[in-house]
Amino acid sequence: MGAVAIEPAVKPVKLNKEKVRGGVVAAVRISRRVFDATRQKNVFVTLVLALMLVGSSIGVVVSAHENRGLFNTLSQLQAERDHFQAEWSQLLLEQSALGGHGRVEKLAAERFSMVAPGRQDIVLVPLMSPLASR
Repeated sequence: MGAVAIEPAVKPVKLNKEKVRGGVVAAVRISRRVFDATRQKNVFVTLVLALMLVGSSIGVVVSAHENRGLFNTLSQLQAERDHFQAEWSQLLLEQSALGGHGRVEKLAAERFSMVAPGRQDIVLVPLMSPLASR
């Protein structure tokens, strides 16, 4: 169980023109002091250095964010590459299995009733020399 604190009611303060005018005058006085201080050389240099520091830190944050995004993209692309390499290896194995001499010979015999010629079916044709054709 949590403790409950009961605070006394706050009465709203009515603003009158004099209080508002006094606040505005104080704000103007403070802003004049700030602007007068920025005209001094050492304060101006400090402000410029502080702005450069803030800009540099924002640059570091943006750079780190882009780096993370690019690293995630790289990881995804490497995983995709590995998947494609595995698929390519499987396709090469399938191609070598489908193109093997034994399988081609078997399919030729089954589908087209082809057989290897016997010795008696082989006819040797003599090679003609280029001089004999004249």
